[in-house]
Amino acid sequence: MTLVDSHCHLNMSKIDTPTLLATAKDEGVGHFLNISVNLQDFPQVLQAAHDFDNVYATVGLHPNTDPANESTAEELIALAADPRILGIGETGLDYYYNKGDMTWQHERFRYHIRAARECQKPLIIHCRDAKDDVLRILKEEKADEVGGIMHCFVEDYDTAAQAMDMGFYISFSGIVTFKSAKDLQQVAQRIPQDRLLVETDSPYLAPVPYRGKPNQPAYVRKVAEFIADLREQSYDSLARATTENFFRLFALNH
Repeated sequence: MTLVDSHCHLNMSKIDTPTLLATAKDEGVGHFLNISVNLQDFPQVLQAAHDFDNVYATVGLHPNTDPANESTAEELIALAADPRILGIGETGLDYYYNKGDMTWQHERFRYHIRAARECQKPLIIHCRDAKDDVLRILKEEKADEVGGIMHCFVEDYDTAAQAMDMGFYISFSGIVTFKSAKDLQQVAQRIPQDRLLVETDSPYLAPVPYRGKPNQPAYVRKVAEFIADLREQSYDSLARATTENFFRLFALNH
């Protein structure tokens, strides 16, 4: 069964994209969502989606992107009109790398949600040390109208449940394979199968046994195999479910 890497950054890898995709194909990974983190590099992100039929893209500004490089909802909506753009993001809040007055992050997050609602495309959510504010703003801005993905999920099950109530899917990265991630592993066991996704966040967060090395989309198979073992189900059944979930969320045929 073909896997989907629901969150990767192909343009950030030191390996060229054709090689990344070919290596992934050998591991049974056949579809890729290439994620935007700023508008300066967005043309590269989008180009890969036009060059390869099995690569899709998003448009957005990561919460850690320099606030001097801001955008608007209107600009995101215009860029999202490209049919290869499936979602808005990566967006959200990050209180780990950013301290002090977070008003600028909140406003950036809000206009991303408004853009997503306007163009009716799902959100890709980054949340680090900010779960309460992320959930609050998602609710205030009516993100349930579009749903999306809680990417690289590391929070508790209650956070996942509140997000799922708003139509979000829960995506696990290589972090779930770490020995220190026992609590997260318990969450991964509990997520309903029809809301589960897997990702690499490559070139970051390589799973065991590649931890500490540059990540790549091929390694999403290790994430899927690990979660299948956790949930005491076959790899094929988990691969099938996560792939179907991805295509359902983005209303794609496959």
